[in-house]
Amino acid sequence: MDSKRNVRTCMKKLLQTMSQSDYCKRSACIAESLYQESEWRQAQIIGITVSIFPEVETKAIIAHAWNQGKKVAVPKCEAQLRQMDFRILTDFSQLECVYSGLLEPRVDQTVYVPPEELDLLIVPGLAFDVRGHRLGFGGGYYDRYLSRYTGNTLSLAFKEQVITHFPTENHDLPIGKIITEEQIFKCLKNETE
Repeated sequence: MDSKRNVRTCMKKLLQTMSQSDYCKRSACIAESLYQESEWRQAQIIGITVSIFPEVETKAIIAHAWNQGKKVAVPKCEAQLRQMDFRILTDFSQLECVYSGLLEPRVDQTVYVPPEELDLLIVPGLAFDVRGHRLGFGGGYYDRYLSRYTGNTLSLAFKEQVITHFPTENHDLPIGKIITEEQIFKCLKNETE
């Protein structure tokens, strides 16, 4: 059984081999599938990260949400506390570059949103299994946030990111759906649909 570290390393290497045109085409395909899902259509406030390559591209998704009159909240991490909160973003100019090239909302230009007000949380990850378990980037921010979030969750992933198995722990909470460019996985959380 591969360790989480090995899976992360292999997945990062695999995703880095994607060409820019393939990346754009596949991201757009995933976004189109997302827009058809009931969780997206019914959501008024959506939590989502501002992605950086090789994560599925999200800036177009954020712009699409604004065009549909939805509110978008993006995460702000507190590294010392190892926690994050979401803040309403109304324009890309409200972002600032923090560590590792990540874009986060400027606190002085954005408004805090409590977890219970997010209708949909789009959860990033490096790898997923078909049961909805995710392997994040190692910071644990989303694991801690998901422990206090009870709304709809889904993840956007390239088909290579959905693998058969990786080590999971009791605190690893499954997400509801995984949308790839080829299919949609309804995971354990949504089995009653």
